[in-house]
Amino acid sequence: MLWLFSDLLGRAFEGWLVPFLGFFLLPWTTLAYAVMWSGGSNGVAGFEWFIVAFAFLIDLGSHAQGGRRRRG
Repeated sequence: MLWLFSDLLGRAFEGWLVPFLGFFLLPWTTLAYAVMWSGGSNGVAGFEWFIVAFAFLIDLGSHAQGGRRRRG
């Protein structure tokens, strides 16, 4: 919905390939980066990188959990 009804991802990323792949492979990381990018300074700096890294860990955890459920 965010991709269709706003330009948040377009402002944070140049082109369409990175947000397209990120939206399917690392959705929380992509969303966090885009939100932090548009947060005010039109860039990601300082504590905002912590938020992006935390979203990355959430994405990794969800991929690992999916792998465990398939094996179990």
